[in-house]
Amino acid sequence: MSVSIQGAFPGRRMRRVRKHDFSRRLMAENQLSVNDLIYPMFVLEGTERRESVASMPGIERLSIDLLLEEAAYIASLGVPAIALFPVVSQQFKSELAEEAYSVDGLVQTAVRALKAHVPELGVITDVALDPFTIHGQDGIIDDEGYVLNDITTDILIKQALSHADAGADVIAPSDMMDGRIGAIREALEQAGHINTQIMAYSAKYASNYYGPFRDAVGSSGNLKGGDKKTYQMDPANSDEALHEVAMDISEGADMVMVKPGMPYLDVVRRVKSELQVPTYAYQVSGEYAMHMAAFQNGWLKERETVMESLLCFKRAGADGVLTYFAKTVAEWLAADAALRAEHLKK
Repeated sequence: MSVSIQGAFPGRRMRRVRKHDFSRRLMAENQLSVNDLIYPMFVLEGTERRESVASMPGIERLSIDLLLEEAAYIASLGVPAIALFPVVSQQFKSELAEEAYSVDGLVQTAVRALKAHVPELGVITDVALDPFTIHGQDGIIDDEGYVLNDITTDILIKQALSHADAGADVIAPSDMMDGRIGAIREALEQAGHINTQIMAYSAKYASNYYGPFRDAVGSSGNLKGGDKKTYQMDPANSDEALHEVAMDISEGADMVMVKPGMPYLDVVRRVKSELQVPTYAYQVSGEYAMHMAAFQNGWLKERETVMESLLCFKRAGADGVLTYFAKTVAEWLAADAALRAEHLKK
């Protein structure tokens, strides 16, 4: 993009429009609203169960009955959608992850309850096998521990269909298997789920920022120090991310995801600028944990830092952000709106 010449100092003073709040607001190139937020939520088995996640202060695992209460509150704040992640008991984990596509599985049951009780709230479901495998990998492994692409995809199709049958609005494959988007899209079409959306985790990196999430869903213990470098992306690469995104869009994805978020905002910008597709990013558990540690120690201002971090996602080109701060930010925005409304009455 060329830069136009608009004059030299002192005729052109760049600080002039920064002096006043009103002019800074008028000149703002990006804004954050509640419409940009997606709230990740963890669901566990049982009733009246609430568990804190030690590495994610303020985040809880909730049984379905409590999840419904929280989801209704989230919807009342205007948050468009939640992303649902299951906490699966060890007894339901297996080599072939059969529980992932059980009609009466935790996710499927939760989705049906959510759509019955909070129908206006979008429900995004994670399609990946790591919560359901005894080894914590996102797919089926061979004798050497290598994740097998095509066998895994066959199971992902069953999982995606079971979510769609339960009423999920958006299927979000986060497994990074090759060709799974096309296979899932074809299966959804054949099953009559023509309006079920796919949010593809297209550029999901083999990152160290996922640790608290794995604690939250209980897969870190199963993974036993293993990694996912043979199927998730190398943090060194961004051209590869564009190929991944282009392939997923061509196979039928409606929107794409970059994960993690802030360390990969260059990838968000490239995807949005070069491919011009609906682009989302995930401010992951490690990012949340680092922020919360700084806030609790008084090293950073909470509201100002959170809002700045999310505005940076918008500036980079993200159409929306999955963030564990979504509820808090929505509350802040609602309070601001109420104050403005009260001021107008006077």
